[in-house]
Amino acid sequence: MIILITGITSGFGRAMAQRLSADGHKVYGTYRRESEPVPGVTYLKADVRNAAECKAVVDRVVSEEGRIDVFINNAGMGIGGPLEFCSLESAEMQMDVNWMGMVRFLHYVLPVMRSRGSGRIICFSSIGGLMGLPFQGLYSASKFAIEGYCEALRMEVRNFGIDVVLIEPGDFATAFTSRRQSVTDPEAFQVYKTYAESLASIENDEQTGLKPEYLARRISRIVSARRPRCAYVISTFEQYLSTILKRILPQRWFSSILSSYYKL
Repeated sequence: MIILITGITSGFGRAMAQRLSADGHKVYGTYRRESEPVPGVTYLKADVRNAAECKAVVDRVVSEEGRIDVFINNAGMGIGGPLEFCSLESAEMQMDVNWMGMVRFLHYVLPVMRSRGSGRIICFSSIGGLMGLPFQGLYSASKFAIEGYCEALRMEVRNFGIDVVLIEPGDFATAFTSRRQSVTDPEAFQVYKTYAESLASIENDEQTGLKPEYLARRISRIVSARRPRCAYVISTFEQYLSTILKRILPQRWFSSILSSYYKL
């Protein structure tokens, strides 16, 4: 298969590129920063915030291969902190990268798949796209947007032979933690007394989380599945259980549980 992945320099993207290339697929991946390349993978420079660069990547793959069988929207970033202290510029950046970055690529990928009558779109959401996470509200908002977009897209393109799959990871040990842009305003820590403790807990959960290779193995199976599910929660059992509780408990009860975990 011809596979295009956004954001392959580290974490999920690099692990998926390694695994899918080893599986025998032809893998193309986008990057912004130079990194040690994965053998056999074709690297294409692009910033998901730049529509022209997104189009150039899609055009390059189609020019060389004639098609895109699987598109994996993985590129993303996180901004953390009390919402009151997150700047408007931060909110715009969070949505521009995580949500609009996906939209831009799909704007050019969808016609390619529709013209062939087949394709598989795999978009990375998060457990944070299923529940609003305290002190990660901007990130959750961007992932909620991905959930809604993909839910609508799935119904629109079904008759064209295109699958749309959501990936909802829990905590994983990747560079995402160190690259998160967190609010550092001293007033934020004074006003929101538990912010510092919650931030430390969030980072610890991520750094001691699952390895990206585990997720890459799951993606490998999803890529080759005959009829993939609409969405996959990929996490520890405890985090998977939280998504079930979110669905079955009254909202007030679940909010109390989540607030207690974040010491609110």
